[in-house]
Formats: sequence, C-alpha cells, structure tokens
Amino acid sequence: MSVNVVTQLQVKSHNSPDETRRPDKTVVDIVTVGDYTVGRYTFEPGWTWADCIKPVVGTDTCQLNHVGYCVAGALDVETTDGGRISISAGDSYTIPPGHNARVVGDQPFQGIEFLSAAEFARPQ
Repeated sequence: MSVNVVTQLQVKSHNSPDETRRPDKTVVDIVTVGDYTVGRYTFEPGWTWADCIKPVVGTDTCQLNHVGYCVAGALDVETTDGGRISISAGDSYTIPPGHNARVVGDQPFQGIEFLSAAEFARPQ
C-alpha cells in the first residue's frame, strides 16, 4: 500500500474552481490543493458517457480510473467485461478503465472525484 504525504495546509472552494470543463450536460469543477487535483462532477439527467464525454475524448469507453464519493443523484456504470454497479448519494466508489456510465432518474448526479479529475472530460 502506498503512503501519501501532505506537506502544506491549503483550502480551495469548488465554488471558485481553478478550471471548469463543460461538455454537453456536464460541469467539471477542478481545484488543485497541494499535490492533489479534486473534481466536482455534475451530470444532468439524460447524461451518458457515450453521448457527452466520448465526443470530447475520442475513446470507445472511459479509460480513466475513478475514486470518488456521490453527493447526490444516481449513476449506473457498466464495464466492458460485464461488471455493473449503481452509485447513489452517500456511496464511495472505485471504477476501473473500460467503462460507460449513465445518469439514472430525473436528478443530477454530483460526485467528488479524487483520482481522475486532472484528466476527465479534457479534450485529447
């Protein structure tokens, strides 16, 4: 197991992010604190990775690793090998590369991501 070391005291608000990415039905607010990039992802109802992010990144499935926490809404994720999970408010999650996802229901999904934020929804 790796050990991460924090070397500075710092705070930033996602309400004043360092960067915001806005693909279709998507808002990704990025802040960097110390050596870490943290993203707040908001996906509107009707959002799917294939419809909203694939055109930006140009891969058939999402190729990023995700570690995050769902603040609100719900997201279904399916991996290319047939694995499936449903994520809802209060859930922490990990998602390996090779997946697609979609918002479930009529509420936006909002998640905080700790691993993929530096790259997610960034044009290639």
